[in-house]
Amino acid sequence: MLAIAGSKGGCGKTTMTIGLADAFARMGTPAIAVDADRQLPNLHVVAAVDRKPTIADLEKATDVDDVVHSRPGTDDVGVLPATDATKVDLEAAIDRLRRCPERVLLDCPSGAGPDVIESLEYADRVVVVATNTDRGLRGAETTIDVARRLGVPVAGVIINRSNGVTETLESRLEAPVLGTIPEHDAPLTGTLPRDAFDDVAGRLTLGESSVEKRRDDESRLAVGNPDIDHALRGGVPPGTTIALTADAASQSEQLLYETTATRGTLYLTTDRTPNSVKDAIESAVVRTGNPTVRRLPADDPFGHATQLIDELPEGANLIVDSTNTLERRSHGAYLEFLNSVIKRMRETHGIAMFHCLNGSSGKNRMVTRHLVDAIFNLRTITTRGSNGITHRLTVPKFRPDGRLTKTIELKHTPSSTALEAKTQPAAETDDALER
Repeated sequence: MLAIAGSKGGCGKTTMTIGLADAFARMGTPAIAVDADRQLPNLHVVAAVDRKPTIADLEKATDVDDVVHSRPGTDDVGVLPATDATKVDLEAAIDRLRRCPERVLLDCPSGAGPDVIESLEYADRVVVVATNTDRGLRGAETTIDVARRLGVPVAGVIINRSNGVTETLESRLEAPVLGTIPEHDAPLTGTLPRDAFDDVAGRLTLGESSVEKRRDDESRLAVGNPDIDHALRGGVPPGTTIALTADAASQSEQLLYETTATRGTLYLTTDRTPNSVKDAIESAVVRTGNPTVRRLPADDPFGHATQLIDELPEGANLIVDSTNTLERRSHGAYLEFLNSVIKRMRETHGIAMFHCLNGSSGKNRMVTRHLVDAIFNLRTITTRGSNGITHRLTVPKFRPDGRLTKTIELKHTPSSTALEAKTQPAAETDDALER
């Protein structure tokens, strides 16, 4: 249960609550937004639902769904308005909501009084909302202090109505900045704020900011290519899902082969036979491992893949090569499959890499790009240098650090027609990888 809090009135807590609930729903995680502000309730106004029934009606309701309003336009976001009653057993109501399968977001009152404390103490984590003004930041500091005194972990801070410049804020607030929401006339439906909410929801789901200190580099998992791992401070957090996008002739599969060297890997192929994949890995000049290779049948690829993925051990890699064949399937089936993979990787704390070739991917490529935690875009550039070809990897999306944008140059070796790292000695790379 997430508490959305901020001591300064007007900082945008209620909009943040609905925006995050919508974002979780877009990720395939149903959510319930709950108004805990009995003095100035307005969650129902922002969410465009009726004022009643309210949280007080939970006490007599047979089912939570009987009193939760559906947000217009989606069945995956529920809204529970605050009561106007002077007394309500909030603890009992929260306890009942805690047993719901949906993610619950609690829109807390402003200030730092008893009502706020009552709301915060029931939460698993608190997300602090602030504006990038001196008064707004002082309010955030107050909320963070209250949460810490209550022993509630601070997941991070959202800076509302901001231009995205937050470099100095984390040191002042002593808490991670989850993201910034830009000023917009339509803060819940505009493309820019929607994307920002999606990034924040992704970071909260991934859990990178579930504690008040960022993960140490040692906790990151190497993806196998030293250039990439160096640029990403050691790799990616456990549970990360990656879309590797590239042209078919880019030799991007060499990056997949390097990933197999880092730890045990399940390699699911949709186009090639297992033997051809194994032969390609064995003949690669990059460092490789010995993955388990399985081909997905054309008649039921999702069912077969799900059975195999359910057996993944703790910390294992998953590679899907290529994803295009699956993306051309029905939207509903692909969405269910992708969400199940994301969930499983977060359970097993491994890495999943989807090989997404440009072209002929069908309408579901946008689904892939939206749901994964990171996008690695490999580009092949013809140059006049001695090699004639340069490979560059851009990282336009990286939820573990929403402010990170990287362009990583990879060395191409004509004699081996493979991608090789150029920055770290092989001995160091060997030490960094776990077989």
